[in-house]
Amino acid sequence: MHELPVTRSILEIVLRHAAASEVERVSTIDLSIGALSDLEPEWIQSYFDHISQGTPAEGARLRVRRSPLTFRCASCSAAFDAARESLDRVACPDCGSGDASVVSGAGYTVEAMEAE
Repeated sequence: MHELPVTRSILEIVLRHAAASEVERVSTIDLSIGALSDLEPEWIQSYFDHISQGTPAEGARLRVRRSPLTFRCASCSAAFDAARESLDRVACPDCGSGDASVVSGAGYTVEAMEAE
């Protein structure tokens, strides 16, 4: 159910950009959802279909891409990707340090939208 507030936020972003660009109808929205996120694309689309009724985004299709989980090593500053399943054993591939923090891959981004 946590997809609903996120979907509202996505719709607000899309409608704000559509209005600024004088777009009458949005047909497709490209989303990037981080690998660490547990947001489900099917639920987001379902909520979006419901809450976008009567707006320029009504009927828009969401295209979702999972973005990688990226870390930055505290020891050598190298950036590297890791799988969600290996979070308990993350180590920098350059220096071997396990002291790293998440840089990206936990949130979501509206990357683009197509309009008619």
